[in-house]
Amino acid sequence: MASKRKHPKFLRPNYGRSSRSRIKLAWRRPRGIDNKKRAKIKYMGCSPSIGYGQPSEIKGRHPKGMPEVIVQTPADLKGLKDVVVRIAGGVGRAKREAIIKACESAKLHVVNKSKKYAAKKPKEAKLAAKKQEEQKKPEAKKAEEKKPEATKMAEAKKE
Repeated sequence: MASKRKHPKFLRPNYGRSSRSRIKLAWRRPRGIDNKKRAKIKYMGCSPSIGYGQPSEIKGRHPKGMPEVIVQTPADLKGLKDVVVRIAGGVGRAKREAIIKACESAKLHVVNKSKKYAAKKPKEAKLAAKKQEEQKKPEAKKAEEKKPEATKMAEAKKE
């Protein structure tokens, strides 16, 4: 497996000049008629060109040396061999876990195995939260106790 070739940093025209501190690092193609970088004057630095591309056998491959595949369902893993798997960003927790299990059984490497989710509350915690809410509302119970018996009986008949 050939490793990726290095290339020089492609800086924007006039980047680094003290009088032009507003110029950012991101590459922009020089378009001015008097621009020295567009005219390919050597001391201005290199510009991106097709010669800096990677060899076709490694182009678009993961650094592990294998092609990368984006997977959205466990069914997408059928027939995959010698690839690196990346789980799509919109996949939820349950389907993500199913995909990871299927990858482990097929001996495929998953690039983005861990995704941080908010911790699930166990059922006991939910029940405790409900009890606390009920304890906070004793005023409603007191209001019911103060109602006259006639209104209580009328409500019971309606039910």
